Amino acid sequence: MQVFRSETAGTVDLAEKIRIKPTGLAAVLFGLKDFARRKPVAFAGGVVLTAAILVAIFAPQIAPHEATDIGVAGKFLGPGGEGTLLGTDQLGRDIFSRLIFGARVSMYVGVVSVMIGITFGTLVGVASAYVGGWTDIILQRLIDALMGFPPIILALGLMAALGASVNNVVIALVVILVPGATRVIRSQALSIKELDYTLAARSIGAGPVRIIFKHMLPNVAATYIVLVTLTLGFAIVVEAALSFLGVGIPPDVATWGSMLELGREHIDKQGWMVVFPGIVIALVVFSVNFLGDGLRDVMDPKLRGR
Repeated sequence: MQVFRSETAGTVDLAEKIRIKPTGLAAVLFGLKDFARRKPVAFAGGVVLTAAILVAIFAPQIAPHEATDIGVAGKFLGPGGEGTLLGTDQLGRDIFSRLIFGARVSMYVGVVSVMIGITFGTLVGVASAYVGGWTDIILQRLIDALMGFPPIILALGLMAALGASVNNVVIALVVILVPGATRVIRSQALSIKELDYTLAARSIGAGPVRIIFKHMLPNVAATYIVLVTLTLGFAIVVEAALSFLGVGIPPDVATWGSMLELGREHIDKQGWMVVFPGIVIALVVFSVNFLGDGLRDVMDPKLRGR
């Protein structure tokens, strides 16, 4: 009995085993499509976050009025009154326009504070883990002292000392975010420090700076990205809470938190003044949290199979 092997069949089998990996823009689009298929809720959260960032960037072109324009229509108009989409406040300012310009301030504070705080915490955590000894002990005791304060209490104390302004809110948020990021990154860097490639780099004479930036930081990049996304929602909530309490951004600047505070004073008769900024804050924060959870599942090797 003779067995005949088809050349065409062999070629087809070989072609099926070869996967051509896309590059450039095609790789990005393929990755987004795969992420949307595996984590549709997280992908939807990323879409909402991207939309919020674009609204913040192009606020002057999108908003029908300036955030500070007084008397664009009657006072306390309900949604749809006199051509307004979401009504007006006690000064006749357009709530829809103020929400759009509020996105600019709230997203700026959230993104800048998170990027600075998580980046600085990552550097401190990796350096503390690598150096060890008394340096690590002293740094960790300082981190413990900062983490001993409830975040909102620490933020209130810092704002009382610094004064109300946008940049001071960023500073307060950075101080709050650094300890948690340092603790998380340090725990991962301690294990990376003892891996074979780190020990091999040290054995051939590589210096601390090269080991930290070439071997340790790239291997905590996935954790860094997840921390940024998960912490962004927390930063937005804290900024809104500080503005709501009247110790954050000055009241003349449109933010979602200050709009909540203004609406609280008239919630019995003009409830829409609280509802709309509350919905926006909840939507953005939930979207950021969903995106962070999805990225964590994708980037964590222990959770990739889920």
